[in-house]
This record gives sequence, structure tokens and C-alpha cells, in this order.
Amino acid sequence: MTETPETPKPSRRRWLHYGVAALAGAATTIVVGALAVGGAHHRWHRGMDPERVGRHIDRGAERLLSRVGASPEQKQKASAILKQAAADVLPMRDQHRAVFAQVRDIIAAPTVDRGKLETLRLSQVQAGDALTRRVTQALADVADVLTPEQRVQLSQMMDRRHRRRH
Repeated sequence: MTETPETPKPSRRRWLHYGVAALAGAATTIVVGALAVGGAHHRWHRGMDPERVGRHIDRGAERLLSRVGASPEQKQKASAILKQAAADVLPMRDQHRAVFAQVRDIIAAPTVDRGKLETLRLSQVQAGDALTRRVTQALADVADVLTPEQRVQLSQMMDRRHRRRH
């Protein structure tokens, strides 16, 4: 008996990879979009206080999640998740500034301490890893709040925005 090859169904693992990639982009869009409302990204670098960050996240989440038909409860939950993530990463901004000042001082010295520069570089790699780990966690938490259909809509919005920018 001859078996006919069937079109393989996408494995759960593959869908998980697609989902994680889409959600990572969605979280980044939500976090960045929420912070960028009204030019917040410029004030963020100048030291926007956590209360203001929270207000910007609320506005950004409201605008973005309204486009995917999120309920008020979903928006509230997502906003709370994003605010906590922002509170967790805000201290990283000050750490980054301190490292930048150290790099500036090393470069200005009569002799450049390459070992110290490498140590600082590695510390920034670790800080970046911690930052992306926290954003990914927030992304997954926000994704749990949304329905699969809303995540698809969000992914499509992200794709359109990405194509306009690149």
C-alpha cells in the first residue's frame, strides 16, 4: 500500500516560536508606543519620573489596545503589567548613565584602560540581557491578557508600522 505524503501540519513548537516572535514585537510596540505618546521618549532620557511614565503608559495602552478591540478590563490589566515593567527597568537608566560617565572618563585619561572598558562593556551586555528578559516577561504577560484574535491584529499593526519605517 502506497502512502501519499500529507502536507505536514505546523507543529506546536513552530507555532510557539511564531507566537513568541509576534508577541516580542507586540510587547516592544506596546511599551515603546506607550512611552512615546506625546514625545515621552525624549523626556524618558531626561529623567521622566515614574508617575509621568505611568500616565504615558496608560495613554499609549489605551490608544493601541483600543485599535484591537480590547475591553476596559484588558486595557487596565495590560497597563498595570507595563507600569510594573517600566518601574523595574527605570533604575537601569541610571546604571547606564553611570557606565557612560565611566567610559567617558576612561577615554579622556592619558592612557586608555582597555581592560576596564571591556569590563564595562560586559556589564552593559548583562544589563541589556536583564532588560530584554524583563520586557519579554511583560510581553508574555500582556499576551495572556489579550485574545488570540487581538494578538493577530496587533501583529498586523506592528507589521504595517515596521514596513512604513523601513
